[in-house]
Formats: sequence, C-alpha cells, structure tokens
Amino acid sequence: MFFVEVLETEGLGNRSYLAGGSRAAVVVDPPRDIDRVIGEAARREVRIVAVAETHVHNDYVSGGLELARLTGARYLVPTGAEVAYTRVAVADGDVEPVDDNLVLRAVATPGHTPHHMSYVLEESGRAVAAFTGGSLLIGGVGRPDLVEPRLTERLARAQHASAHRLAADLDDEVAVLPTHGFGSFCSSSRVPGSRAGDAHTTIGAEKASNPVLVQDVDTFVAELLAGLDDVPAYYAHMGPANAGGPAPVDLTAPRRADAAEIARRLAAGEWVVDLRSRVAFAAGHVAGTFNFEVDGQLATHLAWMIPWGRPVTLLAESAEDIARAQRELTRVGVDRPAAAAVGSPADWITGGSAPVSFPRATFAALAAAREHGEGVVVLDVRRDGERAGGWIAGSVHLPVHQVRHRLAEVPAGRVWVHCAGGMRAAIAASVLDAAGRDVVAVDDGFAAAAEAGLPLVVPAHARPAT
Repeated sequence: MFFVEVLETEGLGNRSYLAGGSRAAVVVDPPRDIDRVIGEAARREVRIVAVAETHVHNDYVSGGLELARLTGARYLVPTGAEVAYTRVAVADGDVEPVDDNLVLRAVATPGHTPHHMSYVLEESGRAVAAFTGGSLLIGGVGRPDLVEPRLTERLARAQHASAHRLAADLDDEVAVLPTHGFGSFCSSSRVPGSRAGDAHTTIGAEKASNPVLVQDVDTFVAELLAGLDDVPAYYAHMGPANAGGPAPVDLTAPRRADAAEIARRLAAGEWVVDLRSRVAFAAGHVAGTFNFEVDGQLATHLAWMIPWGRPVTLLAESAEDIARAQRELTRVGVDRPAAAAVGSPADWITGGSAPVSFPRATFAALAAAREHGEGVVVLDVRRDGERAGGWIAGSVHLPVHQVRHRLAEVPAGRVWVHCAGGMRAAIAASVLDAAGRDVVAVDDGFAAAAEAGLPLVVPAHARPAT
C-alpha cells in the first residue's frame, strides 16, 4: 500500500511531496528547509531513497541537493537541465524503484521550462498519482515566461501538448499533484491561485474544466500570454542558485541588535523590517522601517522589493516570529538576517525619540474624504491583472513592488493607499511613510469600494454579462 504526504509551503504557494510504501519513499520538489521532510520521513519510519526535481525551480531555492547528500538518496534531475553538480540525469520513460511494487516513471512535460519532467507513481504497474510540478496545475498551468522571453510562446504551446499527453496517457482517477499553483506566481495569472483552496484533483477533473485541456492550442496560448502578469524580481536569482547547487540552510538565531544599532543600520540605508501586524505597525513604529507582516506572504513580497543582497534587520514581538520569518526568507535565498530585535517600538528607539504612526481607514472613510473636498490622492497597489477588473476613478496605479522605485510619480497630497484586502496597502504605506509622505492605509476589501459609493471604472470585458 502506498502513501502520499503533502508538505505545504503556504507563503510561496508551493507543495512538496513525500511518497512511498512501508519501508522507503521518494521526495518530489523538496523545500529548502529539509528538516520538515526528514521529520516526516522519520515519523513514517521510511527511508528516503530518491529525491526528484521536476525542473530547476525559478521561484524558490531547492533543498534537494542537501537532502540527497544527508540521506544518501539518488538525486533525480531532468537530463536537459544544466546543473553544476553530480546528479542522476532523468530522461523520458526512465523508471526509479521506490519500494516493493512501487516505482516512479519519468514523463517529459516541457512547457514551464524546456526540460520539465513529471513523475508518475505506479503501484504494481498501475498509475496512481502524477507529480506534475509546474506543468498541469489545478485549474491551469505553470507560466511559460520564466526562462527566456524568446521562448515564451513556444513553451506555452509545449504546455498544451504536455498537458494533453498526461490526459491521454493516464486514467481519469489518477491523482494530479502539482508543485505550484496554490497562490504561487509560477502559476499563470489567467487562473489566479489555480483554485488555491483545492487540496486534491484528478486527471478526470482537469479534463472537464482546465482551460489547457478544453481549449484548442491557439485559443489557449493567446489567452495564456494575454494574462501573464509581472514576474517577482527575485526569480532572477533562484534558477542560477538551484543550477549552481544551493548551500545548506543556516537557521541559527541572528545576533540581537539594540536601539543604537537599529538607528545606525537605518542611517546606513539598510532595510529594517517590522514583522508585526499592520494594525500594530500603523499605531506606532520606528521611523524609516518597513512593515511586512510575518503572517502575510513575507518571503514573496520582501524578496521581490528589497535590493538583492541588501542587509536586512528583523523586528518582531517574539523570538518565535523572528525564527518563522528567517525560515521563510531562506526559502527564497534571503539568508542570515544581519541582526534582529524583539519587543516593541519603545525597545527599538534611542532615548529622546518617539514612535511614528499613520492612520488606517475604510473605503467608506475614503469616500467621505473625497466628498468633503479634501486633497485626496488614491493609490492602487494591486497587480495589473487585478486592476484590469475595475478601479476607482482618478486613482493612480503602482503595483506594490514598484512603489519604492516610483515614489516621484505619486502626486502631492495625502495618499490613501489600497489593495484588494489591506496587506499590500500596509506594505506600500510603510514605504511612503518612510519617504516622509502623509499616508492613510485603507485596510478594507476592495468590494467595499463600490458599496461606499466610490466611482468605479469597469472595462467592458470585466462587466457581468447581460
């Protein structure tokens, strides 16, 4: 009897898998913090005999090389991938034994990358699960534009062919287990989140509703390419790190900083990041610090916005929050915080200074401010694809990851900054506040904008059918 254990990495929208039988198992697309994988294997009392990568990842640092080294497992990497370390080069049709009556069969599924490989778990010759990586996702496919712009359309067409190959070769009841697509930016933006709440799907379910399997190739490719959104800037560093061979993770606690050191680091232009909730940050924080909530998509947004390699100091209410943040950041190659401090703003500010703050508000409050003729600048920090569905008339649009570089484009006046729910607005508000702007963070769901009577611009393609 086989098992499949799902290892979630929610902040990045990814899943890794431990699959095997009574004695041995394989790990597919492991996270960088491999202690989670080793712990789960120990709990199940199985030996890890193989570690399989579906592709050289562009969105996170893999722990595969280190996991294989520590466990003695065979490290399976697609043969077309150019890597700098010794591995087992896997080609289409190769079979890797896992446990009694259990094997892993490689199926070439190019599209997300040119060398992408899916792995089909077979029990006694019968396919039971397909680990599809960034190929066939739940309700969509992995984006094809992360390798080289000139290859994007060719890879999009390859995605269509690969998905159809899987659908033709596998029975409807075979489980589809992708790595990406649960909020990951590796998922094509035309299906945001790829039904992120879904825990399970099958070949049959995808054949019934997944655009890649119900549309002809030309329609699919045209819609896929039209829906692609910005790529996180840190992705440029992930592929080379994974191809070169990532270093082992160091999760030892960072050195503690006092208020004087925090002030020195801010003065030097380093990033000091406050991990507290956006409510606590708005109420009082150290001037010049940025707010990335530890409970938000910390790794994605911080790695996207910070100048690569810039030292980062973490501030949090507890050592546990520092440790959580450090673990998340190592997954995207932001290693070893320069320093950290625990407590509250009173502990992080040198004598004679006081915390600074800015207000939070709702869309109803924004509507009232506009009605009373106050000098209001509305800044929308949602992504392009989100704004395409409608926006507040007269608002300025800068996706959150662009705000720091384009501050000069924000008109003079009090800036009311909003996103779809409040988290990204808080990040942008902290950036504006650090730059000395008068800011209000709209901490509200975007649906409330219409309810508050704010005038919306809704493009024809986004209007409900009549």
